[in-house]
Amino acid sequence: MNTPAQALYDAVKASRLAEGLSDEQVSVLARVLRLESVQPQQVLAREGDADNRLYAIVQGSLVIVKHAGTPDETTLVTLGASDFAHELGFLDGAPRYASLMATGPGQVLVLEREGLESLIDSHPRILYGVMCAIVRTVHRVQTRLSMQASELTNYIVKQHGRY
Repeated sequence: MNTPAQALYDAVKASRLAEGLSDEQVSVLARVLRLESVQPQQVLAREGDADNRLYAIVQGSLVIVKHAGTPDETTLVTLGASDFAHELGFLDGAPRYASLMATGPGQVLVLEREGLESLIDSHPRILYGVMCAIVRTVHRVQTRLSMQASELTNYIVKQHGRY
C-alpha cells in the first residue's frame, strides 16, 4: 500500500531536487515539501503576484501564460514531468512574469522558501544540493535561450534583414 508519506517520499526521490542526495537526506527534504494534485485549468500562480513557492512537476504538465484570461493570452512554454517552475522568483521574491496553470490533471511538489531556509543550520548539505539542482535547471534554460537567440540571429542575417 502506498501511503501519502510514501508517495511524497517517492516523488521527492524521483525529482531533480533530490539529485545526489542519500535516502536519509531525501526523507529530511520530504518533510519541507508538499505533494499536491492539480486539476485542468487550475491557476497555481498569477502574473504579477510575488510568492515564495517553487514547483517541481511530478506528473502532468503546466503552462506559463502571459496575460491569462485576456484576448492577448499567450502560452510561453509548456513544462512537463521533472521540470521546475518559478526557480528565480522562489529565491528572490520577484513578482511573477506570467501565470502558471495546469493543462490537465497532475501532481506537483511545492517547496516554500521558508521550508528550505529551515534547513540552513540543521542540514546545510541538503540545502546545498537543492540549490545546485535549481542552478542546473536555470543553466539549462539559459543555454536553451542562448541557442534560440543565436538561431534567430542566423535566420535574420541569412535573410539579409528581411523577415
